[in-house]
Amino acid sequence: MIDLDGTLVDTMGDFEAVVNLMLKDLGLPALSRAHLEGMVGKGSEHLIKSVLMHQMPLQHPSARAPSEADLHRAWEIYQAHYRRMNGQASAVYPGVMVGLQGLSGLGLPLACLTNKPRDLAQTLLAQKGLSAFFQVVFGGDSFERKKPDPLPLIKTCEVLGFHPSQVLMIGDSSNDAQAAHAAGCKVVLLSHGYNHGQPIREVKADHHLDSLAEILH
Repeated sequence: MIDLDGTLVDTMGDFEAVVNLMLKDLGLPALSRAHLEGMVGKGSEHLIKSVLMHQMPLQHPSARAPSEADLHRAWEIYQAHYRRMNGQASAVYPGVMVGLQGLSGLGLPLACLTNKPRDLAQTLLAQKGLSAFFQVVFGGDSFERKKPDPLPLIKTCEVLGFHPSQVLMIGDSSNDAQAAHAAGCKVVLLSHGYNHGQPIREVKADHHLDSLAEILH
């Protein structure tokens, strides 16, 4: 099982462009990339809520937490911009193609398991030439709960036909690690992702790698 954002593809440019287009439409100030990096990774709903909670007080000092109406409006705007911008400011990480080719060469079934909505994940994988490596793709809307809950991993293991103890989760953040530990999977974390702005090597994992190309070494 392999995560997408921050693991296979550097999509921070997409997030930065889309979030700031959304904020502009909402009449709120732009958000810096540095702040955004600490908010990405727990799904679109969490990202949008975090962004609004950070930016609304800058424009309206007396503002409380965003209302459900605020969140719904922001979600609609965000989704519209993301569908248009998906993949335009992103790039496959060095070593990803080599790593995927190596894993596929071993005859291992691969699943892409991300918190990004499934249709956006499938579009991005196709756009970047990665779709053919994966037997299945599951997104944040594929199951009742998202990572770091273990449910998506457990369900994906069932689809692959393996017990969780036989399956490896490859990701870039504590979300992936927490989900893997709870599901009973082994986990490898890559250093080039986002991890909510925290050092990835401080997160417990079976291995830490700098590139997916190192996965077979």
